[in-house]
Amino acid sequence: MGLDTVKRFDRIVAILIQLQSKRIVKAQELADRFEVSLRTIYRDIRTLEASGVPIASEAGVGYSIMEGYRLPPVMFTREEAGSFVAAEKLMQQFTDKSLGSYYESAMYKLKSVLRGREKDWVEALEAQVTIFPAQQLFNDKIPDALEILFESIAEKKQVFLKYSSMEAEEPSERHIEPIGVFNENSYWYVMGYCHLREDYRQFRTDRILKIARTDRSFMVNHKTLDELRQKGETTVKTKVRILVDKKVSRYLSGSKKHHGFISETSKGNEVEMTFMVDNIDNYFPRWYLSFGDYARILEPESLKKRVTEILNQTYKGLK
Repeated sequence: MGLDTVKRFDRIVAILIQLQSKRIVKAQELADRFEVSLRTIYRDIRTLEASGVPIASEAGVGYSIMEGYRLPPVMFTREEAGSFVAAEKLMQQFTDKSLGSYYESAMYKLKSVLRGREKDWVEALEAQVTIFPAQQLFNDKIPDALEILFESIAEKKQVFLKYSSMEAEEPSERHIEPIGVFNENSYWYVMGYCHLREDYRQFRTDRILKIARTDRSFMVNHKTLDELRQKGETTVKTKVRILVDKKVSRYLSGSKKHHGFISETSKGNEVEMTFMVDNIDNYFPRWYLSFGDYARILEPESLKKRVTEILNQTYKGLK
């Protein structure tokens, strides 16, 4: 059996597994995943149909397997089984308690179908992998926040929030239509249409003081999460240029991309970095201060003034 034949067989099996993983799968989605042409995907689908797999197709929609058709559980490779360990540790630390417990239950089911040596592989890794989140991601008093949000998104039902924003002195109460959930700058956010503000807003999960299901259906037809986030990126941004000591700049690679990093140029013992910043008053200046004794602000003047204000306020707090 030639190498190309083996690759095609593996791809067809993987396509079958993916078809069983969701109700509708688009041909382009399969082509992108396996990095092949649409023509190749069409040929693989015909092969599955010829082997007796009942696949339904609809032009412009995608492929689906007839309801009720299932194959026996697929065995996992050692490497796939090992990936469960990282996923489990992440779920324990980066989701709320409710989803974490559901994932733990799902992991028992996954482990139950592993072969003996794969079980030993997973067990050997589990005790040696630990993840520590940088900050609190959820309010401990609402352990089911993500569960409620996921349910709301899937069923298109509004949720009630009691929310504490950074700007407001008192928490606000509002009904929102959650569009999606995303993780950015090490925090979880929910993008939703807020009926109080009559506009789209982002809510950080650790600032949600209370969340509750409602019977209210969505009243607005929403775009996708990606489309809404791209729309938000069209807000006016401020160009920032700073000079950073080279011995420090190398340690900023993991965080600078979260603050609008555009480019950098070597300048002797320093590196000139350029950013396009959408929050010049809070997030960027406070990040800058974490290494400011090894850096200089080239522009804008407003950033220099804001950093000075924060330093003066800090100095007053030390008196």
